[in-house]
Amino acid sequence: MSDSAQQDGLPPNRRLWAIATIVISIGMASLDSSIANTALPTIATDLQASPAASIWVVNAYQLALVVSLLPFASLGEIHGYRRVFLWGLGVFTLASALCAVSWSLPTLAAARVLQGFGASGLMSVNVALIRFIFPNKLLGRGLGINALVVGVSTAIGPTVASGLLYVSDWPALFAVNVPLGIIAFTLALRALPRTDRSGHRFDGMSALLNAASFGLLIFGISEGSHSADPWLTGVIIVAALVFGVLLIQRQLTLQAPMLPVDLYRRPIFALSSMTSVCSFVAQGLAFVALPFYFQTVLGRSAVETGLLFTPWPMMTALMAPIAGSLSDRHPPAVLGGIGLAMLAVGLLLMALLPANPTIPDIVWRMMLCGVGFGFFQSPNLRAIMSSAPRERSGGASGIVAISRLTGQSVGSALVALCLGLAAMRGPQLALLLAAGFSIFASVASLSRLMIARRL
Repeated sequence: MSDSAQQDGLPPNRRLWAIATIVISIGMASLDSSIANTALPTIATDLQASPAASIWVVNAYQLALVVSLLPFASLGEIHGYRRVFLWGLGVFTLASALCAVSWSLPTLAAARVLQGFGASGLMSVNVALIRFIFPNKLLGRGLGINALVVGVSTAIGPTVASGLLYVSDWPALFAVNVPLGIIAFTLALRALPRTDRSGHRFDGMSALLNAASFGLLIFGISEGSHSADPWLTGVIIVAALVFGVLLIQRQLTLQAPMLPVDLYRRPIFALSSMTSVCSFVAQGLAFVALPFYFQTVLGRSAVETGLLFTPWPMMTALMAPIAGSLSDRHPPAVLGGIGLAMLAVGLLLMALLPANPTIPDIVWRMMLCGVGFGFFQSPNLRAIMSSAPRERSGGASGIVAISRLTGQSVGSALVALCLGLAAMRGPQLALLLAAGFSIFASVASLSRLMIARRL
């Protein structure tokens, strides 16, 4: 019998070990989404590759991750979230070792593809597992911990990479995952809950259409942000939309669709998902634009830029678990709306900084952005997961991950557009656009309160 059939959440002692497994595993996968960016120049030089070709060290991981998130979430519903998580963790750890011993750019890119699939196995079902690790009354707290780990790991990736490169060579960026992965795998075998399995079959055609639509979309956005041929970029994105339409049409005929269009019939789920995408577009815009703003516009050094970035993830880390606990007692719609409004104000104030701001001028604005984003994320995760039936937790978990990656990719591409349109004023334009997305997301979040009252 599954653990989920016997009780609401795990016993406290086992719950502690289970969430430790999630923290280690998701922390590694999130770090590897950003850690390689910092090492690209070093990797390119060491492997005698061009800077343009070395981008595939990042793209290979991102593409493998995005095309397989929903298929792995579906496999989690069919075969159990624990099994998919274990396979993902094992593949991720093995691929990390292969990355560390790669001797050429093609071998490293191939290992990064495998690593991306492993990370997808983790990220596609981790939120679904948290729903079975924590009792429902503490779900917000568990999701707050998850939001803290994802947010902080992604934000500190460049700092961790710089530290490791200072004391070692680039293979250490990947080798460090091996002992951590072994520890996490050992804990996972003992602590992760076994969940009920659904009776539907895996739909291979949906997986292929999903890979074509999301893979082409993210690839087209990435190419567009790197000044590729506009016509080629347009063709790629149009092809992605065509495959996306075919994917949706197929999902409408399925009882348990891979792309959970059935869940989008639930107004709270649909609004929460849209709010998530918009918030991560805003975050993507800000995280890519701010280094240009600090260094190009304000004349700060690379070291100062890293330090000035610190208040945002620091405050997000502090607020995410607090907001998660609050969402167990207060409406996520209100908490999320307030958090996004704070984020919008912080971004507006950053865009309107005086010509020669002091460090405190920058720091308190960045702190406000971090508080706002942290205050939104955990309650919104709770709203998404609570609005889906327990047997559809895999589909909801997949949407959480795909919303984050798609939003961040769109945000990065929009920064490139802003820089192309406005040159020196591009970073401020990107921050204003990020504030606009935050305001829209705040209104969408608050509207959930009215819909909830009607239901």
